[in-house]
Amino acid sequence: MKSLKPVYVIAGKRTPFAKSGTVYAKTKINDLMGHSLNALVESQGLKGKTVGDVAFGAVMNSSLNWPMPREVVLGSGLHPYTPAYYIQRACGTGLEATWNLALKIGAGQIPDAIAGGVDTNSDVPIEVNQGYRDWLLKLNAARTMGERLGLLAQVRPSFLAPKFPQVAEARTGMSMGEHCELMVKEWKISREAQDELAYRSHKNGAKAYDEGFFKDMVVPFGKVDRDATLRGDTTLEKLAKLKPAFDKSPAGTLTAGNSSPMTDGSSCVLIAGEESMKQNHWMPMARLVDFESAAVDFVHGDGLLMAPTVAVSRLLDRNNLKLQDFDYYEIHEAFAGQVLCTLKAWESAEYCKKYMGKAMPLGSIDITKMNVVGSSVAVGHPFSATGARLVMTLAKLLTKKKGRGLISICTAGGMGVAAILESV
Repeated sequence: MKSLKPVYVIAGKRTPFAKSGTVYAKTKINDLMGHSLNALVESQGLKGKTVGDVAFGAVMNSSLNWPMPREVVLGSGLHPYTPAYYIQRACGTGLEATWNLALKIGAGQIPDAIAGGVDTNSDVPIEVNQGYRDWLLKLNAARTMGERLGLLAQVRPSFLAPKFPQVAEARTGMSMGEHCELMVKEWKISREAQDELAYRSHKNGAKAYDEGFFKDMVVPFGKVDRDATLRGDTTLEKLAKLKPAFDKSPAGTLTAGNSSPMTDGSSCVLIAGEESMKQNHWMPMARLVDFESAAVDFVHGDGLLMAPTVAVSRLLDRNNLKLQDFDYYEIHEAFAGQVLCTLKAWESAEYCKKYMGKAMPLGSIDITKMNVVGSSVAVGHPFSATGARLVMTLAKLLTKKKGRGLISICTAGGMGVAAILESV
Protein backbone atom coordinates (compact mmCIF):
# COMPACT_ATOMS: atom_id res chain seq x y z
CA MET A 1 0.00 0.00 0.00
CA LYS A 2 3.01 2.34 0.35
CA SER A 3 2.97 3.30 -3.33
CA LEU A 4 -0.81 3.80 -3.41
CA LYS A 5 -3.08 6.60 -2.29
CA PRO A 6 -4.22 6.45 1.36
CA VAL A 7 -7.39 4.51 2.11
CA TYR A 8 -9.47 5.00 5.23
CA VAL A 9 -12.10 3.14 7.25
CA ILE A 10 -15.13 5.45 7.45
CA ALA A 11 -17.75 3.38 9.30
CA GLY A 12 -18.98 -0.12 9.94
CA LYS A 13 -22.26 -1.81 10.78
CA ARG A 14 -23.17 -5.34 11.75
CA THR A 15 -26.03 -7.39 13.08
CA PRO A 16 -25.85 -8.83 16.56
CA PHE A 17 -24.31 -12.29 16.22
CA ALA A 18 -26.43 -15.21 17.39
CA LYS A 19 -26.06 -18.95 17.83
CA SER A 20 -27.14 -20.78 14.71
CA GLY A 21 -30.66 -22.14 14.74
CA THR A 22 -31.97 -19.57 17.22
CA VAL A 23 -33.06 -15.96 16.56
CA TYR A 24 -32.12 -16.01 12.86
CA ALA A 25 -33.42 -19.52 12.21
CA LYS A 26 -35.90 -18.31 9.58
CA THR A 27 -33.81 -15.44 8.19
CA LYS A 28 -32.47 -15.79 4.66
CA ILE A 29 -28.81 -15.07 4.04
CA ASN A 30 -29.51 -12.14 1.68
CA ASP A 31 -31.79 -10.51 4.26
CA LEU A 32 -29.17 -10.92 6.96
CA MET A 33 -26.51 -9.25 4.80
CA GLY A 34 -28.96 -6.62 3.65
CA HIS A 35 -29.71 -5.51 7.20
CA SER A 36 -26.10 -4.52 7.85
CA LEU A 37 -25.75 -2.87 4.45
CA ASN A 38 -28.94 -0.83 4.80
CA ALA A 39 -27.87 0.37 8.23
CA LEU A 40 -24.53 1.50 6.80
CA VAL A 41 -26.19 3.22 3.83
CA GLU A 42 -28.60 5.06 6.12
CA SER A 43 -25.95 6.16 8.61
CA GLN A 44 -23.58 7.54 5.98
CA GLY A 45 -26.09 9.36 3.79
CA LEU A 46 -25.67 6.96 0.87
CA LYS A 47 -29.33 6.48 0.03
CA GLY A 48 -29.79 6.80 -3.71
CA LYS A 49 -26.05 7.22 -4.26
CA THR A 50 -23.55 5.10 -6.17
CA VAL A 51 -20.58 3.49 -4.43
CA GLY A 52 -17.46 2.55 -6.41
CA ASP A 53 -17.81 -1.17 -5.73
CA VAL A 54 -19.16 -3.67 -3.21
CA ALA A 55 -17.66 -7.05 -2.25
CA PHE A 56 -19.42 -9.54 0.04
CA GLY A 57 -18.82 -13.21 0.66
CA ALA A 58 -20.20 -16.23 2.49
CA VAL A 59 -18.81 -19.66 3.24
CA MET A 60 -22.19 -21.35 3.61
CA ASN A 61 -23.95 -20.24 0.44
CA SER A 62 -25.87 -21.98 -2.32
CA SER A 63 -24.48 -22.12 -5.84
CA LEU A 64 -27.89 -20.84 -6.92
CA ASN A 65 -27.23 -17.69 -4.87
CA TRP A 66 -23.98 -16.74 -6.59
CA PRO A 67 -25.18 -13.15 -7.29
CA MET A 68 -25.82 -12.59 -3.56
CA PRO A 69 -23.82 -9.32 -3.28
CA ARG A 70 -25.51 -7.76 -6.31
CA GLU A 71 -28.95 -8.90 -5.13
CA VAL A 72 -28.29 -7.41 -1.69
CA VAL A 73 -27.24 -4.12 -3.28
CA LEU A 74 -30.36 -4.05 -5.47
CA GLY A 75 -32.48 -4.55 -2.37
CA SER A 76 -30.71 -1.77 -0.49
CA GLY A 77 -30.90 2.01 -0.53
CA LEU A 78 -27.87 2.26 -2.81
CA HIS A 79 -28.39 3.39 -6.40
CA PRO A 80 -28.80 0.40 -8.77
CA TYR A 81 -25.74 1.62 -10.69
CA THR A 82 -23.59 0.34 -7.80
CA PRO A 83 -21.72 -2.83 -8.89
CA ALA A 84 -21.06 -5.76 -6.57
CA TYR A 85 -19.21 -9.06 -6.63
CA TYR A 86 -18.67 -12.23 -4.63
CA ILE A 87 -15.46 -13.02 -2.79
CA GLN A 88 -14.46 -15.82 -0.43
CA ARG A 89 -11.46 -16.80 1.68
CA ALA A 90 -13.19 -18.81 4.40
CA CYS A 91 -12.99 -17.05 7.79
CA GLY A 92 -10.81 -14.32 6.30
CA THR A 93 -13.43 -13.32 3.71
CA GLY A 94 -14.43 -9.99 5.28
CA LEU A 95 -10.82 -8.86 5.64
CA GLU A 96 -9.91 -10.10 2.17
CA ALA A 97 -12.84 -8.14 0.71
CA THR A 98 -11.73 -5.00 2.55
CA TRP A 99 -8.21 -5.15 1.18
CA ASN A 100 -9.27 -6.19 -2.30
CA LEU A 101 -11.33 -3.02 -2.52
CA ALA A 102 -8.71 -0.91 -0.73
CA LEU A 103 -6.26 -1.73 -3.51
CA LYS A 104 -8.78 -0.47 -6.08
CA ILE A 105 -9.24 2.77 -4.16
CA GLY A 106 -5.51 3.16 -3.60
CA ALA A 107 -4.85 2.69 -7.31
CA GLY A 108 -7.36 5.41 -8.15
CA GLN A 109 -9.79 3.07 -9.89
CA ILE A 110 -12.73 3.80 -7.58
CA PRO A 111 -13.36 6.51 -4.94
CA ASP A 112 -14.98 4.38 -2.25
CA ALA A 113 -16.34 0.90 -1.54
CA ILE A 114 -18.21 -1.33 0.89
CA ALA A 115 -16.77 -4.67 2.00
CA GLY A 116 -18.15 -7.36 4.24
CA GLY A 117 -19.48 -10.82 4.70
CA VAL A 118 -22.30 -12.94 6.02
CA ASP A 119 -22.84 -16.48 7.18
CA THR A 120 -25.77 -18.32 8.61
CA ASN A 121 -25.76 -21.98 9.44
CA SER A 122 -29.53 -21.62 9.79
CA ASP A 123 -29.91 -21.11 6.03
CA VAL A 124 -27.35 -23.58 4.73
CA PRO A 125 -27.70 -25.14 1.28
CA ILE A 126 -28.49 -28.85 1.47
CA GLU A 127 -27.43 -30.85 -1.57
CA VAL A 128 -28.55 -34.18 -2.95
CA ASN A 129 -26.13 -37.11 -2.84
CA GLN A 130 -23.99 -38.11 -5.82
CA GLY A 131 -26.20 -41.03 -6.88
CA TYR A 132 -29.35 -38.93 -6.95
CA ARG A 133 -27.50 -36.10 -8.72
CA ASP A 134 -26.35 -38.43 -11.51
CA TRP A 135 -29.87 -39.81 -11.87
CA LEU A 136 -31.39 -36.31 -12.09
CA LEU A 137 -28.93 -35.31 -14.80
CA LYS A 138 -29.81 -38.39 -16.81
CA LEU A 139 -33.52 -37.68 -16.33
CA ASN A 140 -33.04 -34.10 -17.51
CA ALA A 141 -31.19 -35.34 -20.59
CA ALA A 142 -33.82 -37.97 -21.45
CA ARG A 143 -35.76 -37.15 -24.61
CA THR A 144 -38.36 -39.90 -24.86
CA MET A 145 -40.98 -41.31 -22.54
CA GLY A 146 -39.30 -44.71 -22.78
CA GLU A 147 -36.01 -43.29 -21.54
CA ARG A 148 -37.76 -41.59 -18.62
CA LEU A 149 -39.66 -44.76 -17.66
CA GLY A 150 -36.42 -46.74 -17.79
CA LEU A 151 -34.80 -44.30 -15.41
CA LEU A 152 -37.68 -44.61 -12.95
CA ALA A 153 -36.70 -48.25 -12.47
CA GLN A 154 -33.27 -47.08 -11.31
CA VAL A 155 -34.59 -45.03 -8.36
CA ARG A 156 -33.05 -46.17 -5.07
CA PRO A 157 -34.08 -45.38 -1.44
CA SER A 158 -30.52 -44.10 -0.90
CA PHE A 159 -31.36 -41.15 -3.17
CA LEU A 160 -33.40 -39.68 -0.31
CA ALA A 161 -30.31 -39.19 1.90
CA PRO A 162 -29.41 -35.45 1.76
CA LYS A 163 -25.86 -34.14 1.81
CA PHE A 164 -25.26 -31.55 4.52
CA PRO A 165 -22.34 -29.09 4.41
CA GLN A 166 -19.58 -29.97 6.85
CA VAL A 167 -17.11 -27.71 8.65
CA ALA A 168 -14.26 -30.11 7.93
CA GLU A 169 -11.13 -30.27 5.82
CA ALA A 170 -11.65 -32.29 2.64
CA ARG A 171 -8.06 -33.60 2.60
CA THR A 172 -8.03 -34.87 6.17
CA GLY A 173 -11.71 -35.42 6.95
CA MET A 174 -11.09 -33.70 10.29
CA SER A 175 -13.00 -30.77 11.70
CA MET A 176 -11.27 -27.53 12.61
CA GLY A 177 -11.74 -28.37 16.28
CA GLU A 178 -10.08 -31.76 15.85
CA HIS A 179 -7.14 -30.09 14.12
CA CYS A 180 -6.90 -27.54 16.91
CA GLU A 181 -6.80 -30.35 19.47
CA LEU A 182 -3.65 -31.60 17.74
CA MET A 183 -2.19 -28.10 17.89
CA VAL A 184 -2.79 -27.54 21.60
CA LYS A 185 -1.28 -30.93 22.38
CA GLU A 186 1.81 -30.12 20.30
CA TRP A 187 2.24 -26.72 21.95
CA LYS A 188 1.29 -28.04 25.40
CA ILE A 189 -1.55 -25.56 25.94
CA SER A 190 -3.51 -26.39 29.07
CA ARG A 191 -7.29 -26.51 29.47
CA GLU A 192 -6.97 -23.91 32.23
CA ALA A 193 -5.16 -21.44 29.95
CA GLN A 194 -7.83 -21.85 27.28
CA ASP A 195 -10.65 -21.31 29.75
CA GLU A 196 -8.89 -18.25 31.13
CA LEU A 197 -8.65 -16.68 27.69
CA ALA A 198 -12.32 -17.46 26.98
CA TYR A 199 -13.33 -15.99 30.34
CA ARG A 200 -11.41 -12.81 29.56
CA SER A 201 -13.03 -12.54 26.13
CA HIS A 202 -16.54 -12.75 27.60
CA LYS A 203 -15.75 -10.23 30.35
CA ASN A 204 -14.18 -7.77 27.92
CA GLY A 205 -17.09 -8.08 25.51
CA ALA A 206 -19.71 -7.59 28.21
CA LYS A 207 -17.88 -4.58 29.61
CA ALA A 208 -17.62 -3.03 26.14
CA TYR A 209 -21.38 -3.37 25.64
CA ASP A 210 -22.09 -1.90 29.07
CA GLU A 211 -19.88 1.09 28.27
CA GLY A 212 -21.60 1.67 24.90
CA PHE A 213 -18.63 0.78 22.70
CA PHE A 214 -20.77 -1.17 20.20
CA LYS A 215 -23.78 1.18 20.21
CA ASP A 216 -23.00 2.78 16.84
CA MET A 217 -21.84 -0.46 15.20
CA VAL A 218 -24.31 -3.19 16.19
CA VAL A 219 -27.76 -2.71 14.64
CA PRO A 220 -30.67 -4.49 16.42
CA PHE A 221 -32.20 -7.28 14.35
CA GLY A 222 -34.45 -10.24 15.05
CA LYS A 223 -35.43 -8.98 18.52
CA VAL A 224 -31.80 -8.89 19.72
CA ASP A 225 -29.62 -5.83 20.21
CA ARG A 226 -26.38 -7.45 21.35
CA ASP A 227 -24.45 -10.62 20.61
CA ALA A 228 -26.56 -13.47 21.90
CA THR A 229 -23.59 -15.75 22.60
CA LEU A 230 -21.96 -13.26 24.96
CA ARG A 231 -21.93 -14.43 28.57
CA GLY A 232 -20.85 -11.62 30.85
CA ASP A 233 -21.86 -13.68 33.88
CA THR A 234 -19.70 -16.70 33.07
CA THR A 235 -17.08 -17.86 35.55
CA LEU A 236 -13.97 -20.00 35.37
CA GLU A 237 -15.83 -22.55 37.48
CA LYS A 238 -18.66 -22.78 34.92
CA LEU A 239 -16.19 -23.10 32.04
CA ALA A 240 -14.26 -25.82 33.87
CA LYS A 241 -17.39 -28.00 34.14
CA LEU A 242 -17.90 -28.24 30.37
CA LYS A 243 -17.00 -31.50 28.66
CA PRO A 244 -14.50 -31.74 25.75
CA ALA A 245 -16.24 -31.17 22.43
CA PHE A 246 -13.83 -32.75 19.92
CA ASP A 247 -11.42 -35.13 21.64
CA LYS A 248 -13.83 -36.63 24.13
CA SER A 249 -11.14 -38.57 25.96
CA PRO A 250 -9.61 -37.27 29.22
CA ALA A 251 -6.89 -35.67 27.05
CA GLY A 252 -9.38 -33.39 25.26
CA THR A 253 -9.25 -29.70 26.22
CA LEU A 254 -11.39 -27.87 23.64
CA THR A 255 -14.93 -27.30 24.88
CA ALA A 256 -18.01 -25.36 23.82
CA GLY A 257 -16.88 -22.72 26.30
CA ASN A 258 -13.40 -22.06 24.91
CA SER A 259 -14.33 -22.47 21.23
CA SER A 260 -16.22 -20.03 19.01
CA PRO A 261 -19.84 -21.15 18.56
CA MET A 262 -21.61 -21.88 15.26
CA THR A 263 -22.98 -18.41 14.60
CA ASP A 264 -25.22 -16.40 12.27
CA GLY A 265 -24.61 -12.76 11.40
CA SER A 266 -23.37 -10.17 8.91
CA SER A 267 -21.09 -7.14 8.87
CA CYS A 268 -19.80 -4.51 6.45
CA VAL A 269 -17.47 -1.54 6.38
CA LEU A 270 -17.31 1.59 4.26
CA ILE A 271 -13.81 2.54 3.07
CA ALA A 272 -12.81 5.55 0.98
CA GLY A 273 -10.03 7.67 -0.43
CA GLU A 274 -9.40 11.30 0.52
CA GLU A 275 -11.39 12.85 -2.35
CA SER A 276 -14.53 10.86 -1.55
CA MET A 277 -14.15 11.68 2.13
CA LYS A 278 -14.11 15.39 1.38
CA GLN A 279 -17.01 15.23 -1.06
CA ASN A 280 -19.19 13.29 1.39
CA HIS A 281 -18.00 15.09 4.53
CA TRP A 282 -16.94 11.82 6.11
CA MET A 283 -14.56 11.67 9.07
CA PRO A 284 -12.14 8.73 8.95
CA MET A 285 -11.84 6.27 11.81
CA ALA A 286 -8.46 4.80 10.84
CA ARG A 287 -6.13 4.30 7.90
CA LEU A 288 -5.58 0.93 6.23
CA VAL A 289 -1.82 0.37 6.14
CA ASP A 290 -1.06 -3.10 4.77
CA PHE A 291 -2.30 -6.67 4.38
CA GLU A 292 -0.76 -10.14 4.03
CA SER A 293 -1.91 -13.71 3.50
CA ALA A 294 -0.10 -17.00 4.04
CA ALA A 295 -0.65 -20.76 4.03
CA VAL A 296 0.80 -23.83 5.74
CA ASP A 297 0.96 -27.51 4.78
CA PHE A 298 -1.48 -28.90 7.34
CA VAL A 299 -1.85 -32.14 5.38
CA HIS A 300 1.77 -33.04 6.16
CA GLY A 301 2.10 -31.95 9.75
CA ASP A 302 1.78 -28.19 10.02
CA GLY A 303 -0.90 -26.90 12.38
CA LEU A 304 -4.05 -26.12 10.40
CA LEU A 305 -4.61 -22.75 12.08
CA MET A 306 -0.99 -21.55 12.30
CA ALA A 307 -0.72 -19.63 9.01
CA PRO A 308 -1.41 -16.21 10.63
CA THR A 309 1.96 -16.49 12.39
CA VAL A 310 3.67 -16.39 9.00
CA ALA A 311 1.37 -13.69 7.55
CA VAL A 312 2.10 -11.42 10.50
CA SER A 313 5.85 -11.99 10.19
CA ARG A 314 5.83 -10.95 6.53
CA LEU A 315 3.72 -7.92 7.37
CA LEU A 316 6.15 -6.82 10.06
CA ASP A 317 9.15 -7.21 7.76
CA ARG A 318 7.60 -5.20 4.95
CA ASN A 319 6.64 -2.36 7.28
CA ASN A 320 9.86 -2.41 9.32
CA LEU A 321 7.96 -3.12 12.54
CA LYS A 322 8.35 -5.39 15.55
CA LEU A 323 5.53 -7.49 16.98
CA GLN A 324 5.55 -5.25 20.03
CA ASP A 325 4.96 -2.03 18.00
CA PHE A 326 1.18 -2.13 18.37
CA ASP A 327 -1.32 -0.57 20.73
CA TYR A 328 -4.06 -3.11 19.94
CA TYR A 329 -4.09 -6.73 18.77
CA GLU A 330 -7.31 -8.09 17.30
CA ILE A 331 -6.58 -11.81 17.08
CA HIS A 332 -9.54 -13.86 15.88
CA GLU A 333 -10.51 -16.49 18.44
CA ALA A 334 -11.59 -19.46 16.37
CA PHE A 335 -10.57 -21.32 19.50
CA ALA A 336 -8.88 -20.00 22.62
CA GLY A 337 -6.30 -22.73 22.04
CA GLN A 338 -5.51 -21.45 18.56
CA VAL A 339 -4.74 -17.96 19.91
CA LEU A 340 -2.49 -19.41 22.60
CA CYS A 341 -0.65 -21.58 20.05
CA THR A 342 -0.06 -18.49 17.90
CA LEU A 343 1.32 -16.49 20.83
CA LYS A 344 3.60 -19.36 21.84
CA ALA A 345 4.85 -19.82 18.27
CA TRP A 346 5.89 -16.17 18.05
CA GLU A 347 7.94 -16.72 21.21
CA SER A 348 9.61 -19.87 19.83
CA ALA A 349 13.07 -19.43 18.29
CA GLU A 350 12.84 -22.83 16.61
CA TYR A 351 9.43 -22.13 15.05
CA CYS A 352 10.34 -18.63 13.86
CA LYS A 353 13.53 -19.93 12.26
CA LYS A 354 11.76 -22.81 10.50
CA TYR A 355 8.68 -20.98 9.21
CA MET A 356 9.86 -17.38 8.95
CA GLY A 357 13.61 -17.64 8.47
CA LYS A 358 14.19 -15.55 11.58
CA ALA A 359 17.40 -15.59 13.59
CA MET A 360 15.39 -14.51 16.64
CA PRO A 361 11.78 -15.16 17.73
CA LEU A 362 9.21 -12.42 17.21
CA GLY A 363 8.67 -12.39 20.96
CA SER A 364 5.67 -11.89 23.21
CA ILE A 365 2.92 -9.27 23.23
CA ASP A 366 1.25 -7.38 26.05
CA ILE A 367 -1.82 -9.56 26.59
CA THR A 368 -3.76 -6.61 28.06
CA LYS A 369 -3.72 -5.04 24.57
CA MET A 370 -5.28 -8.10 22.91
CA ASN A 371 -9.01 -8.38 22.15
CA VAL A 372 -9.79 -5.63 24.64
CA VAL A 373 -13.51 -5.56 23.74
CA GLY A 374 -13.91 -9.33 23.39
CA SER A 375 -13.57 -11.53 20.33
CA SER A 376 -14.98 -14.57 18.56
CA VAL A 377 -15.18 -17.04 21.46
CA ALA A 378 -17.50 -14.58 23.22
CA VAL A 379 -19.28 -12.54 20.54
CA GLY A 380 -19.50 -15.31 17.95
CA HIS A 381 -18.01 -16.16 14.57
CA PRO A 382 -20.23 -16.07 11.46
CA PHE A 383 -17.33 -17.14 9.23
CA SER A 384 -17.31 -14.48 6.49
CA ALA A 385 -18.58 -11.71 8.78
CA THR A 386 -15.66 -11.81 11.20
CA GLY A 387 -13.16 -9.89 9.06
CA ALA A 388 -15.28 -6.75 8.72
CA ARG A 389 -16.18 -7.00 12.42
CA LEU A 390 -12.50 -6.87 13.30
CA VAL A 391 -11.82 -3.98 10.93
CA MET A 392 -14.59 -1.80 12.37
CA THR A 393 -13.71 -2.79 15.94
CA LEU A 394 -10.02 -1.96 15.57
CA ALA A 395 -10.78 1.25 13.66
CA LYS A 396 -13.01 2.46 16.49
CA LEU A 397 -10.41 1.56 19.11
CA LEU A 398 -7.93 3.68 17.18
CA THR A 399 -10.28 6.66 17.45
CA LYS A 400 -10.07 6.34 21.23
CA LYS A 401 -6.28 6.14 21.37
CA LYS A 402 -3.76 7.24 18.77
CA GLY A 403 -1.59 4.38 17.63
CA ARG A 404 -1.40 1.25 15.54
CA GLY A 405 -3.33 -2.03 15.50
CA LEU A 406 -2.81 -5.55 14.17
CA ILE A 407 -5.48 -7.96 12.89
CA SER A 408 -4.79 -11.71 12.64
CA ILE A 409 -7.27 -14.29 11.32
CA CYS A 410 -6.83 -18.04 10.83
CA THR A 411 -8.93 -19.71 8.14
CA ALA A 412 -9.92 -23.11 6.87
CA GLY A 413 -7.59 -24.69 4.33
CA GLY A 414 -4.51 -23.90 6.42
CA MET A 415 -4.50 -20.20 5.52
CA GLY A 416 -4.21 -16.97 7.45
CA VAL A 417 -4.67 -13.27 6.79
CA ALA A 418 -3.36 -10.26 8.69
CA ALA A 419 -3.61 -6.50 8.44
CA ILE A 420 -2.29 -3.30 9.98
CA LEU A 421 -4.38 -0.22 10.70
CA GLU A 422 -3.28 3.07 12.23
CA SER A 423 -5.00 6.10 13.70
CA VAL A 424 -5.43 9.33 11.73
